[in-house]
Amino acid sequence: MKALLFTGVKEPLVYTDVELPEPDESFGVVRLKAAALNRRDYWITLGLYPNLRFPSVLGSDGCGVYEGKEVVINPSIHWGDDPRFYSDDYFILGMVENGTFAEQVAVRKTKIYPKPEHLTAEQAAALPLAGLTAYRILFSRCQARAGDKVLISGIGGGVALLACQFAIAAGAEVWVTSGSPDKIDKAIAMGAKGGASYKNPDAMKQMGKAAGGFDVVIDSAGGKGFGQMLRLCRKGGRIGVYGGTAGSWEGVSVPNFFFKQLSIYGSTMGSDAEFGQMLDFVRTHRIVPVVGRVFDLKDGNEALQVMKESTQFGKVVLRISS
Repeated sequence: MKALLFTGVKEPLVYTDVELPEPDESFGVVRLKAAALNRRDYWITLGLYPNLRFPSVLGSDGCGVYEGKEVVINPSIHWGDDPRFYSDDYFILGMVENGTFAEQVAVRKTKIYPKPEHLTAEQAAALPLAGLTAYRILFSRCQARAGDKVLISGIGGGVALLACQFAIAAGAEVWVTSGSPDKIDKAIAMGAKGGASYKNPDAMKQMGKAAGGFDVVIDSAGGKGFGQMLRLCRKGGRIGVYGGTAGSWEGVSVPNFFFKQLSIYGSTMGSDAEFGQMLDFVRTHRIVPVVGRVFDLKDGNEALQVMKESTQFGKVVLRISS
């Protein structure tokens, strides 16, 4: 079968023939129709993840056919029995086990779920990792509910967009930040109330005043802007953090934090139960993940370049003909 092979740090992925998977009976082989990229895949190619293995097939997200039915794959492996955090054996599909940037992938049968019927293969492939992350941080960790005012940073990425869609569907009022006015406008067209550039402190303050403060903040950046986002929180605000692309937190006022009774929740991925709940939520509310760009599998390096540039609005997806 054809696959994109990761053969070395900072090396292009190699589109080549590899052996078909021959797993034991606890695994099923999914014939893939589409796979989606995550920033994780880009970080791995730069060598920024531990326990790298060469050669290997990256890719955590996929939609395909198993036993004649369209399915999606849960990439969260060995979460464990405690819903609060993952086990010591936890990993994400696509490293250390071969992932979805191939015509076929072997996955545990317990990780194969029916595809939401209203989604295309490309849309469904965009859902698993980002959808699970967004669902857990928004609902399990930050307990977002109808009537909350929710601020989501870095709109345009897969998790941020799905968190936006989930929060709106749940009846929350959503505001967003981005360095791109165009991305803010697109989020407003999707149903967000408003937004501001994180590069403009005055605009951020004005947004906070217009909203009347925020009950929930969902952040993936950290860095210099984190303290400002905390200042925009209402009393009792909940802040969910699922990334730190801008580095360590800066400008955090400790008195502001404790006088407002704020809570900060770290979050990554989620349990099998949350994955099932996320799919049910998507079906009930007819959520459609935003797909920004679609490439053929053989053009995977072009897709990674788009991921590197962070210019896309929505998920970058690989179309697979197997």
